[in-house]
Amino acid sequence: GVMVLLIIVAGLGVVTLLVILFAPHIRKYAAGGVCMSPARLDGKTVLITGANTGIGKETAQDLAMRGARVIMACRDVDKGEEAAASIRAAYPEAKVEVHELDLADTCSIRAFAQKFLREVNQLHILINNAGVMMCPYTKTIDGFEMHIGVNHLGHFLLTSLLIGLLKRSAPARIVVVSSLAHNFGWIRFHDLHSQGSYNSGLAYCQSKLANVLFAREFARRLKGTNVTVNSVHPGTVNSDLTRHSTLMTIFFTVFSTFLKTPREGAQTSIYCAVAEELHSISGKHFSDCAPAFVAPQGRNEETARRLWDVSCELLGIEWD
Repeated sequence: GVMVLLIIVAGLGVVTLLVILFAPHIRKYAAGGVCMSPARLDGKTVLITGANTGIGKETAQDLAMRGARVIMACRDVDKGEEAAASIRAAYPEAKVEVHELDLADTCSIRAFAQKFLREVNQLHILINNAGVMMCPYTKTIDGFEMHIGVNHLGHFLLTSLLIGLLKRSAPARIVVVSSLAHNFGWIRFHDLHSQGSYNSGLAYCQSKLANVLFAREFARRLKGTNVTVNSVHPGTVNSDLTRHSTLMTIFFTVFSTFLKTPREGAQTSIYCAVAEELHSISGKHFSDCAPAFVAPQGRNEETARRLWDVSCELLGIEWD
């Protein structure tokens, strides 16, 4: 027994040593693709959900530095204002403003959109970035399971309310932050809200698959409008998204060398928002600023159409 323990300890020691030695190389690899586009966004308006922290905040800062007017839609306005202040501190010319939006409440989404459409006369880039991950079983105000409710349905409703403005502002782009986790997801039409059984990981994966399917189906419907929609996998990012899982938090702390910083994680969102070469690319999935693999269940047109219809039904909306 002692011998086995010693071998394990020695093995862990060797692994740790190798990680330390190769850390710079691992970091470079883990950092992934960087958006090299020098594109300016002067006179353009951008809306980013969940922009008060992590990838969303980094995306907001980058696009503000390119000259865009950036509207940060956040559930927690105080945190949003803190983030906006830190962006202005780093870049005094930044045009950033904070609006309240709770994606777990369709009334809040509708109120936000109404106010937005009154105050903002154009919208060139919409980044559906906010998300929840592996939270305990909870329901949104409207009775949707939290992951599918916020990550998919909330953004679905928001986008439907703003699509008219996006079309009028065209060329415009929509970026949907999904995840590699979509590979492990299935749309459980018989139990979309996990009432039969709940596994936080699977619920998260289902919502991220829904993001990919939404981007593909929406791209099909937007053909000829000069509005594109693509989904992205930001990478495994060291952000507070793991706050609900102690195990994930420990794992992320131990393996932080292998993880992206929020700034690195924001690169693909930024790339899809600004890169000139993507002006007519739509319905694709990106990772590390390059086209990425989509799981077969994320390419299924019938599933995509069915999810679209079910989403409209649940939200009581009709898209023109």
